[in-house]
Amino acid sequence: MPYRIDFAAPPEDALDVLIELGALDVEPCRGGLAAILPDSVTPAAVALALPGASFATSPARGRDSESVWLLSPRNLSAGGILVVPPGVDAPAGALRLADSEAFGTGHHPTTALCLEALAEIIAEDHPASILDVGTGSGILALAALLLGVDKATGIDIEPASIEAAAANARLNHLGRRLRLIQGGPEAVEGAWPLVVANVLSSPLIEMAPVLVRRLGHRGRLILSGIQISLEDEVRHAYRRVGVHCTDSRSRDGWVALIAQASW
Repeated sequence: MPYRIDFAAPPEDALDVLIELGALDVEPCRGGLAAILPDSVTPAAVALALPGASFATSPARGRDSESVWLLSPRNLSAGGILVVPPGVDAPAGALRLADSEAFGTGHHPTTALCLEALAEIIAEDHPASILDVGTGSGILALAALLLGVDKATGIDIEPASIEAAAANARLNHLGRRLRLIQGGPEAVEGAWPLVVANVLSSPLIEMAPVLVRRLGHRGRLILSGIQISLEDEVRHAYRRVGVHCTDSRSRDGWVALIAQASW
């Protein structure tokens, strides 16, 4: 498990040395320097690389289900959407996202791939509504609203995710346009012209028969959270229920599939 290391009085070469050691993140902190190091780099190795330096170690906080290691929230841009923490100066149209335990900071490749695909599909098809399956922080549903979709529905089996998404909707003054429901795709009725599901391969395969019933006529579907090694299995599961993949994109070992209903 990665860990945090803090230097109150860092040596001049501390930044370069920490980067060489494979730090996952480094930033100035309270007049000193903080970093997140992988557990393969022991504190003893740091002491050897920076002789005489005084530092303290503590558990690091993992974001996005401990798949992204950052010392603090920061700006990012994907699909033409600028995502910023609350209280940061940002241009109109930026998406403000409060720090929480819910998945969806935007830093994970699966979320970035979804944001890019969303922007392209919304620009092409101008869907009036979207269903966000496994909404987490609400980042994808809220981004869709900022990109011009009129209404969004977000569903998630985790109560904490529903709470986080609701808080982010209020933060962005989008609460009236986002409906949130606890549960999976069987918890809602109706069909949407655009459905996005950024979860993992196993639940994507399991929910395929139900999820496709949420697709409207010639509806578009974005599937993400798929490891490259499982891409063919996910494609097959959706092909069996009448959904055909029309495009795919990958990043850092993850794949997002763009599909369309055949009816």
